Amino acid sequence: MLHLDKVSVRYGPVRAVLDLELAVGQGELIALLGPNGAGKSSTIGAINGLVPATGTITLGGEDISRLSVEERIARGIAVAPEGRRIFVNLTVAENLRLGAALRRDKAGVRADTERYLTLFPVLAERIGQPAGTLSGGEQQMLAIARAMMSRPRVLLLDEPSLGLAPLIVTRIFDLIGQLKSEGLTVILVEQNAAQAMRFADQVCVLASGRISYRGTPRDLAGTDVMKLYLGGA
Repeated sequence: MLHLDKVSVRYGPVRAVLDLELAVGQGELIALLGPNGAGKSSTIGAINGLVPATGTITLGGEDISRLSVEERIARGIAVAPEGRRIFVNLTVAENLRLGAALRRDKAGVRADTERYLTLFPVLAERIGQPAGTLSGGEQQMLAIARAMMSRPRVLLLDEPSLGLAPLIVTRIFDLIGQLKSEGLTVILVEQNAAQAMRFADQVCVLASGRISYRGTPRDLAGTDVMKLYLGGA
């Protein structure tokens, strides 16, 4: 489905990601874990086109490395970014419509709006409210639903638990697990290793822009990697 071949990201003299190799299959969830500054968010930015990168990124066999952000969205890449970045002065409904801005199938957009309002019922209750009046957890649900409105093949999630209470985090990850169970391919950047590994098929631990560990959650449990990079989570 998605393959990164020797992808690197540089900020001036600083190389944030170094020759990254990553392959994600259809319907898989890969968790990118590691300390702050490890290159996780830069990897997400390289995939969705917001961060200039070298190397090759292919989606379904097509090279998307030189495509714009909009073109990558049209090909099936969507992101729920760190910090949510919803449009706080727009309503919940308007935010959802913006998620489908590149689509021309009006009936499909209406059907998907109903689908995600059913999946995230709290958003249905607040459909006409400015998004800035939602709680942090509700805003995260809106960020995910907005991303899903583009009908992505791959969903990029950057720190979805950031700043949320534990019970809300569990709810958010339950929803992520449901989307994965429906066949969505997910790349998840997350500090909460325990939650990330609930649904992960593969775990990649990044350190200094390189993958220092790659395996299944079962393989990772009890290894020194947990203590070195994840605080024993």
